Amino acid sequence: MKHTIVMTGASRGIGRVAAEQILRQSPDVRLLVVARGSSGAQVATELGKGGNTVSHIAADLGSLDSVRSAATRIRDLLDSGELPPLHGFVGNAGIQYTNALTEGPDGFEATFTVNVLANHVFVRMLQDRFVAPARIVITVSDTHFGDFRHNLGMVPGPAWKSPDVLARTGAFPEPDTAAAGRTAYSTSKLAAIYLVHEYARRLPAGIDIVGYNPGFVPGTGLARNADPVSRFAMRRILPAMTLTPFATSRHAAGRYLADVVLGSIQAPTGSYVDRNRVDRSSEESYDPRREGELWDAAERFTAARAARDAFTLSRPCRRAAPNTA
Repeated sequence: MKHTIVMTGASRGIGRVAAEQILRQSPDVRLLVVARGSSGAQVATELGKGGNTVSHIAADLGSLDSVRSAATRIRDLLDSGELPPLHGFVGNAGIQYTNALTEGPDGFEATFTVNVLANHVFVRMLQDRFVAPARIVITVSDTHFGDFRHNLGMVPGPAWKSPDVLARTGAFPEPDTAAAGRTAYSTSKLAAIYLVHEYARRLPAGIDIVGYNPGFVPGTGLARNADPVSRFAMRRILPAMTLTPFATSRHAAGRYLADVVLGSIQAPTGSYVDRNRVDRSSEESYDPRREGELWDAAERFTAARAARDAFTLSRPCRRAAPNTA
């Protein structure tokens, strides 16, 4: 039966591989890619070769107004029948800056906007359009552990603060440095896991949400805002690490992501999927107080009025606590 999967971050890197794998493994999928400007049309054309059904909607994930407009358009297409029933959302897009001072048009720090708030707007505004069984997958990162084993010392660990602080520029010491930008990244990925846990409590039965960690994947576009030396290292030197257990190849990470999306990798709602298996995320990532606090803040920041009017998700839990593997 034809069904729709909405995906961000399908233009390049592991997302592009995952999109190709999803279409190859599930010919009934109508893939809707969300991308900036004209890149979505190009990606949709390329992915649509061979008879695949792929369409696109333009959105700048750094602008919450743009994300709301895209989500509203998707709702309209689903309601009109132009898109088949919605069975999946993949929030794969992510960004890392060389500072913690980059501000988006909504006044929020740009890393937090793209990696946390954009996904929240999409899920919140589409939540009553999902048809069970449905799966939401948010790409997270093992940088949230903050130890050498998981990031080889390349990314500082998260530095959690009040969401009202994290959402604004200058949240970390020496905010004009690359270290602060990387701290903003790892902290945003911890925040994403918190929201996965909170959604797992709130979403109705049959609509599952999981966090997917691809591991360290050299050669993707994540470092596109880095300095020239770092970009060269990511493209030309660090890919050799995929021959070791410390890194994942782009193809393998994309294939695992597709398997998570399609349910080939079984994962209970609220799970943390480390590459191709359910595992436990960091001890810090299990904190119901922070999860609820972040949810409330994300609601305030995104002001998702349309979603609240259409369908309210309430606490207390319908489900057990998130999977702790």
